Amino acid sequence: MKSIHDLMTLAPVIPVLMIDDVAHAQSIAASLVAGGLPIIEVTLRTPCALEAIRLISEVDGAIVGAGTVCNTQDLEASLSAGAQFIVSPGLTEMLSKAATRSNVPFLPGVATASDIMRGLEFGLDHFKFFPASTSGGPPALKALCGPFRGVHFCPTGGITQQNAADWLSNPQVLCVGGTWLVEREQPDPARIRAAAATASGLRRPI
Repeated sequence: MKSIHDLMTLAPVIPVLMIDDVAHAQSIAASLVAGGLPIIEVTLRTPCALEAIRLISEVDGAIVGAGTVCNTQDLEASLSAGAQFIVSPGLTEMLSKAATRSNVPFLPGVATASDIMRGLEFGLDHFKFFPASTSGGPPALKALCGPFRGVHFCPTGGITQQNAADWLSNPQVLCVGGTWLVEREQPDPARIRAAAATASGLRRPI
């Protein structure tokens, strides 16, 4: 199994999906993979999310994870559905310990220095900065990076194709989470593939 660091460095953008109709799940995933974005997060915000994860796990080249995992029940259900990594909007001791025991790549959400310090106490050093745009944007994350040089981030929330490069210019940002790549209603595979190809062209500083 790949580490969370490995997953975060496979592509500059992790598509964050809210899937309302499982009939679209595999075509969406195939289009994202074809466009160069193999890491896919499906949020547990819709009734069919777990089934969508199961279907996407069958798509060649796709690495699917579960997002909006808020407790151990969500964790267990996501793993049973085939999730290969776990993303949480926040950081709790119970969920962190459960994810560690499961040996699954885990990306918890943080927004403050205290959040990061608590995560470090749990042995974690890769975090989702969330909600990114309303937590101070790139300047706030840059300030947080100062005292935490060994920590890496995936900002999520309010990221767009237009501002993603600003976030990725931070050397401690390995990737960003993006909701702009897939429309929720009547997703168009050709448009998704084109959007993914554009997003995959974003570059982190060397």
